[in-house]
Amino acid sequence: MMTYRERVQRCLHYESYDRLPVVHFGFWPETLQKWAAEGHITPAEAEGWGDGNEFDFAIGRKLGFDSNWSVCFGGNSGLLPGFEPLVLERLPNGDKKVRNGDGVVVLQNDAAGSIPAEIEHLLVDRKSWEEHYLPRVQYSPTRIDWAALEKLKGAAAQREMPLGIYCGSLFGMLRNWVGVVGASYIYADDEALFDEMINAVGELSFRVAQETLATGVRFDFAHFWEDICFKNGPLISPAVFREKVGPHYRRITGLLKDHGIDIVSVDCDGCIDALLPVWLENGVNTMFPIEVGTWNASIAPWRAKYGRQVRGVGGMNKVVFAHDFTAVDAEVERLKPLVALGGFIPCPDHRIAPDAKWEVVRHYCERMRATFG
Repeated sequence: MMTYRERVQRCLHYESYDRLPVVHFGFWPETLQKWAAEGHITPAEAEGWGDGNEFDFAIGRKLGFDSNWSVCFGGNSGLLPGFEPLVLERLPNGDKKVRNGDGVVVLQNDAAGSIPAEIEHLLVDRKSWEEHYLPRVQYSPTRIDWAALEKLKGAAAQREMPLGIYCGSLFGMLRNWVGVVGASYIYADDEALFDEMINAVGELSFRVAQETLATGVRFDFAHFWEDICFKNGPLISPAVFREKVGPHYRRITGLLKDHGIDIVSVDCDGCIDALLPVWLENGVNTMFPIEVGTWNASIAPWRAKYGRQVRGVGGMNKVVFAHDFTAVDAEVERLKPLVALGGFIPCPDHRIAPDAKWEVVRHYCERMRATFG
């Protein structure tokens, strides 16, 4: 009988396997709070949950999942130290103006679960970059949990779960710091600064990955995060992304290849079609989470256009979890021809939302095992 680790590897390499892995991408906190109130999970599991921790595995197994796809080991390739969160103003309606860990002033409300509105950015020009951000994106050994790496190295032979190495974010994180509009203005007004910012982030991500891999820990796949697309396409010009960011992807994926890692995924929400060829050209071959959305994303047209070089994890329309068993059965039927293409593992196309019904999610896992086992 194969391990989950073997199933993942064989599936994404177009090899035979005994059954398809059944994976998820975590949960909204409100979802877990609801399920705890209903008695399906414990309050401790709801409060303590995090991607890849013991509560994540416990909840996933109660539902019938094998694992959370996004579980990776990652050094810190972000701001170090981050900005100290600070409440700047409290408004009469309960809103708060807060400076967050990225140095961005946002409008928050404790009763709301949506993404807070951005009000003001600290990073606007070369002066603010050099004073507040450049010092925070320098490499230091403190960015890596060396003790955790040693444990992973010792357990490599017995590992039944795939282990990913997180390789950072080459534009999405910077976008968070400066905003979509701010990034556009900096590119237009001071392209040299735009280049310097991207190069600094790319160099840090490379160095953290390089030092992590140098320990000899064997990783099964690599993973990037971007989130730089919305329902109508990317938040950056594909031509600019190819020219400025592509070389950093190529450099890091070249490093990964030197260490035997040939499955490289990227987490990018929205309609990613315009950026997909840039990732493929630069060594990223697995798209995640393939949000179905209103634009009906699917691996099928990508496979028809780019061939077997493009793999996928995701593409399962999670909205059916709010409906019933019949909706789940129809979604599993829709996935059948996509799974038959090979190199594709269905996964709910984002965090499982608060309207999801426990028994419907369990039914999905059962149906997946019955259909693809």
